[in-house]
Formats: sequence, C-alpha cells, structure tokens
Amino acid sequence: YIIVIMKKVTKKSLAIVPPSKESGLYDTDPYMPKMHTVTICIGKRASGKSVAIVNLIEKMKFDYTIVVSPTISSNKELMDRLNVEHTFDDIDDLSAIDQIKQIVVDEAEDLVRYQNEMERYKKLMSDLKKGVIVQDNELLEFYGDDQFEPPTHRFNGRKPRIACFFDDCLGSMIYSKPRKLNALATYSRHLGQMPEGGSIGVSLFFAIQSFKCKVGGLTPTIKNQATNLILFKSKDLKELKDVADSVGGEVSEDIFMKVYETAIGEGKNHEFLFIDLHKKKEHASCFRQRFDTFIIPEELNKNNNIDNNNKDA
Repeated sequence: YIIVIMKKVTKKSLAIVPPSKESGLYDTDPYMPKMHTVTICIGKRASGKSVAIVNLIEKMKFDYTIVVSPTISSNKELMDRLNVEHTFDDIDDLSAIDQIKQIVVDEAEDLVRYQNEMERYKKLMSDLKKGVIVQDNELLEFYGDDQFEPPTHRFNGRKPRIACFFDDCLGSMIYSKPRKLNALATYSRHLGQMPEGGSIGVSLFFAIQSFKCKVGGLTPTIKNQATNLILFKSKDLKELKDVADSVGGEVSEDIFMKVYETAIGEGKNHEFLFIDLHKKKEHASCFRQRFDTFIIPEELNKNNNIDNNNKDA
C-alpha cells in the first residue's frame, strides 16, 4: 500500500478578506430571518399562504409593500394589514417588473437627495453661526415661514424596507416569460445602489400552489435564489422530494420528511413548515413549525449540542 500524506502550507498574506457588511443586509428582530429575502410559499388553494406571508411581512417590519396580484381586491381585509403603496393587477403586463425596479431606484435617489440637502443645510447653519457671508440662493433654499427649515425625508434619512408580494400569478405572462422576473430575483437585494455603497434592495415573496410546476410557475433560477421556504400540507410526494432536494445540504431526505411531518401534524390549523436556508448563526435550527417553534432534528441536536427543552432556542 502507498499512503500519501497531504501537506498544507498557508500564506497568511493571501487570506480572503470578506467585506465588513453583507450587501443589502438590514437588521431584523432576533428571531426573524435575515433581510433581504426571497421567500417562496407553497400550498394548495385556501391553505393559508397569503395569511402566512402577510404575517411574515408584518413581523419583519417592512415599511411598505408592493403587491402583484389579480385578486388583491378580494383579499382586502388581509392586505389592509400591510402598508400597500403600489399594486399591479395585470399579471400579463411585463412592464410591471420594470416599474417595481424603478420604485426601488427612486427611493435610492430620494435618499441621496436628502443626504445632499442635509449636508448643505448643516454647512449653511455652521456658516451663519460663524458669521460667514452666504449667497442669497443658499439662504432661500432652506428658508420658509419666517424660519430656516431642515430638509425632510419620509423615512427620516434611513433606507426604507420594501417587500414585494406576488400572489395568484400562476400561468401569467410574468411567470411564463420569466427573463425579467429571473433578473429581479437574482439581484433584488442590490437594487437601488447608493453612492457610499450598499443598496435599498427589495424582498420578494411568492405564493404558489405547486413547487414543481415548470410551465407558468416559478423557474429554477428563482427557486435557487430562495432564502426561505414555507411549505403547507401536501400529498404530492414528488413535490416534497423536490423541496427536500432544495435543502439537501442541511439534512438527509429521511430526516427532512420527519421534520415535515412534525411541523404539519394533522394540518387542521393551517400548520406549515418554515425553512430558513440562510439562518442566523444564533438560531437553533433552520426548521420551524410556523414562525414561532424551532424544530431541531436529532442529528443537528447531537452536532450542535442543543437542548431540545430550551423553549427560547
């Protein structure tokens, strides 16, 4: 037998230096997913998909929501819980994707406008305090109602959190001709780039009845961008296997099925399995029943030495 011993020689000067901040990342509450997100919610008709997504958008504290749906009026009571600022009910109009992109770009431009005006305002106040002579146009820019007024921004100078909810779009042109939607899902967190770095970004939420639908459904490109999955009760074993394959890096298919059965139970109260594919390191597991109960597979419990009895995990 020949035994080959591998040897490593490390050069510290060539180590990879990651950026200090992840692009498009916002702070979220401790047990909420990371933002921005691409969330896919799978469930049959009347399973509770819209309710789950609305609750997640609420809990993640988005400033406003863009809704792409032909049935938004029939869900008025539910949608009224969100601050819906823009709606697109013609799901065959591909220009809707361009308009969504422009909404985010406009937010970035408005924030840059505010930052520039605030810089000029602070300089003007400083110059006046020092007795520096200023031009009339500089005085007039911020003078009104017999006093100087600072510039305003509806989000008080911070980046807005924007959600975009696609509902009841199966078979639409937006899904059937997916080039623009694929692109949106791929760079959604990079939309609305800021001069100092970072971006405004937009989180995407898709409610679909079938994960495996290839015609008129979500494309593999969008599925591969998913950061979160919400899975309601399904009798389609092929679909469950497809979802299990998408989380294959976390657990085996057998363990996934046990996790799914634990989360769904009898499915009488619209239970669902929530899968966080990019979970925070402090979260006990990437699996949850609904949003409030972590499910820790035994193999992960052993690896991470997590106490299953810790209700705050």
